[in-house]
Amino acid sequence: MKITKIVVIGSNSFFGSHFVDQALTNTDWKVVGISRSPEYKNIFLPYLYKKKRSKNFKFLQLDVNNDHKKINSLFDKEKPDVVVNFAAQGYVPASWESPEDWFKTNCLGIVKLADHLRRQDYLKKYIQISTPEVYGSIAKMKEDLNYFNPTTPYAASKAAGDLFLSALFQGINFPVSFVRVANVYGPHQQPYRIIPSSVILLKKKKKIVLWAGGIKRNFLYVTDASNGILKVIMKGKPGQVYHFTGGKNISIKDLVKTICGKMGVPYGKMVKDASDSRIKRDQIYHLNGTRTEKNLDWRPEISLSQGLDRVIGWVHECWDELKKSSLTYIHKK
Repeated sequence: MKITKIVVIGSNSFFGSHFVDQALTNTDWKVVGISRSPEYKNIFLPYLYKKKRSKNFKFLQLDVNNDHKKINSLFDKEKPDVVVNFAAQGYVPASWESPEDWFKTNCLGIVKLADHLRRQDYLKKYIQISTPEVYGSIAKMKEDLNYFNPTTPYAASKAAGDLFLSALFQGINFPVSFVRVANVYGPHQQPYRIIPSSVILLKKKKKIVLWAGGIKRNFLYVTDASNGILKVIMKGKPGQVYHFTGGKNISIKDLVKTICGKMGVPYGKMVKDASDSRIKRDQIYHLNGTRTEKNLDWRPEISLSQGLDRVIGWVHECWDELKKSSLTYIHKK
């Protein structure tokens, strides 16, 4: 399948912007980026960080909820071979406060775009960036798990969007592939996320208040994850689910301990363990990526230790900007 042009929805999200960077670096594709927010400062956009804007990339500020007609017109004008959707309301705790907003973006937004794309003959592939949270908390999982058990409004909204796309595939052979990825991290991530916020707080010599430190997560370096998406575009098959995972699961407490060790800071002195019993949290997500690794010939290359070193280096390098950044999630409707 020859690819000349792709559209990336959510192109200035953390994961989306890294994918754009990898696509521009490793292919000759034309890339059209769409996000609801304007392009951020370069320190949060790897495709612009210490780089000139690629002649193969153009960006448009459009919102999947409010501008779906304009986006659909853009699809018909650009006629992309592939659409990759990173757009999502993704911060889990806040989804309990405004669940309707999560469903608007993560489900209804998808319905409006995919319902248009399913009628167009130029589209060869649609890649949906999903989440392992649709499975709920699970310690051991076969890769062919085919049922959902979401336990948060965020996970439920993502599952609903996935089910609609799955129905399109089963009913009319809509060329969708699903990607479910471990927790993606790396340089240029939003400062409120656990890894950059921990590094920033320790560098400021401020205590970290650690909620739910006992939960376990799997972390995958963002360029490894982005290269996985490229593999799905080039080798993936419609209707398939691809799991990308990196190494062993680690508790959030041990993750922060590792960061403290790398920064030469005693954990007991700078971290306050807390708990929040108001909302149940999934204890562990275990993705089995064996089939994905075999079928796509993909392997993670960056270890968690190496990746944390790179995040710490990025924080040091961009300190003048990052020290002024908010470490609190701000919800945008």
